[in-house]
Amino acid sequence: MKLLSSSKMYGGEQRVYQHASKQCQCDMQFGLFMPPQVLAADDSKSDNLEFENIESEHLKNQALNLRSHKVPVLFWLSGLTCTEQNFIAKAGAQRIAAQLGVILVIPDTSPRGEHVPDEDRYDFGSGAGFYVDATESPWSDNYRMYSYIVDELPALLDAHGLIDSECMGVFGHSMGGHGALTIHLNNPQKFKSVSAFAPIVAPTQVDWGTNALAGYLGSEGKQKQWAQYDSCALVQSKPSNALLLVEQGTNDEFIHYLKPELLAEACKLSGQAFRLNMREGYDHSYHFIATFIESHIRHHFDAITRTNIEGGP
Repeated sequence: MKLLSSSKMYGGEQRVYQHASKQCQCDMQFGLFMPPQVLAADDSKSDNLEFENIESEHLKNQALNLRSHKVPVLFWLSGLTCTEQNFIAKAGAQRIAAQLGVILVIPDTSPRGEHVPDEDRYDFGSGAGFYVDATESPWSDNYRMYSYIVDELPALLDAHGLIDSECMGVFGHSMGGHGALTIHLNNPQKFKSVSAFAPIVAPTQVDWGTNALAGYLGSEGKQKQWAQYDSCALVQSKPSNALLLVEQGTNDEFIHYLKPELLAEACKLSGQAFRLNMREGYDHSYHFIATFIESHIRHHFDAITRTNIEGGP
């Protein structure tokens, strides 16, 4: 794992790393915001520290600090066409993360590289991995974003002493909101809290979703495989104990693809705890996200901290 950049921010560090991914079979980049509470684990930290050296005393001390204080870790999943840089530069999340002592992990939205298959579309291929594990050729070799987020990236960060994988939550926007909801509902013990901004809640019922699911998973007789990546189907088959928090702007130009009312109805039928905040006049942009990001990080902080104290799922 290679550190590409590190900038001091609100007393913490905004970093970008690169590593060779086994799931995606290419080099992947991700952002990592480390709050000052974690960095304080090692008073002798050097600006010239070789971060890729996992045997370093700094990383050992950092890992001990994480586990003794149960620092919340939030995975942010971005939307169509984004990289890790969109959230890093536009969301304004680092201030409240530094204040509360929350680690932010910001993955890319798809595999990338000359050998990685792609299509000349904004909603499929590069920048549009949809957080699924593709089963159709030629996508199945690289487009395994579900397993990358659920398994590979948390394990990598935990092994390097950068996070405590027992304290994770997940949130995201649009395609990433879909990813956050489905990843939590399929893994509620692993990702203990969840929220989403303008998520695609029923990808099996709208063009944004059906085009991607058919391409990555196939169409003939694949309804069961599709359902495992559909939030509305999942809350009815296996609701979680967590509160699903969803933020939606009333002026969102893509709301006909998002259909938050379908998730509200599915949660009502299943008894899933759900809160939908319809925000008057807000659109689909990062201006919307930046306005309400603090309340979402506080939601996760409270949920993860409470779970750690009570020992619940």
